[in-house]
Amino acid sequence: TPLYSSAASDVYKRQVIIGLLALTAGMGVRMYTQWQLEKQPQMLSEFSFLDGASTLHSSNEWQGKIMVINFWATWCPSCLKEIPAFMALQSRYGNEKVQFIGIALDDVAAVNVFQEKTGVNYPLLIAGDWAGFALAKKLGNIMSAIPYTVVVNSAGMIIYRHMGELSASELNSVVEPLL
Repeated sequence: TPLYSSAASDVYKRQVIIGLLALTAGMGVRMYTQWQLEKQPQMLSEFSFLDGASTLHSSNEWQGKIMVINFWATWCPSCLKEIPAFMALQSRYGNEKVQFIGIALDDVAAVNVFQEKTGVNYPLLIAGDWAGFALAKKLGNIMSAIPYTVVVNSAGMIIYRHMGELSASELNSVVEPLL
C-alpha cells in the first residue's frame, strides 16, 4: 500500500502552492513598499563612523555638498565593480561640491587592504555589519541589500535611492541636474 493516499498528496500539493503564492505576494508587497519609499524625499540624519585610520567622521563634515553615500563590502562583487566608476565621478565632480562617501559593512583590516590596493579617492568609513545595515535601513534600504546608494542634495534631502549595482550613466543622470 502507498505511504500517502492520493487525496493526502493532493492536499499537500495545494498547501505548498498556497504557501508559495503567499510568499510571492509578500515579496511583491515589500518590493512595492520599497518602490514607494524610494520616491519620498527624506532629510538625512546625522551619522558618524571611523575611517581606516581610526579618525571619526560625521556626515555634517560634508554639509552643503551633494553627497553620494554608498553602502558596500569587500566581499560583495557588485560593490567592487561599481567603485572604479565612483572614483572617476569623484574626480570629475569633486570640485563641484560633490562628495562620495563609502560606508563599509565590513571590518577595518579588509577595508584597509582594499584601500591600499585601489587607492579609493573618497572617504571609506567602517560601519561594520550591524551599524551599517541599521543606517542603510534608516535611509530606505528595507531589503538590507548591498550595494545600496543614496544621493543627498546640498540642502540635506535624500533625493535618490538605488538598491544594487549602479551604473555611472545612471548616477550622472541624478547628479548633473543638481550641479
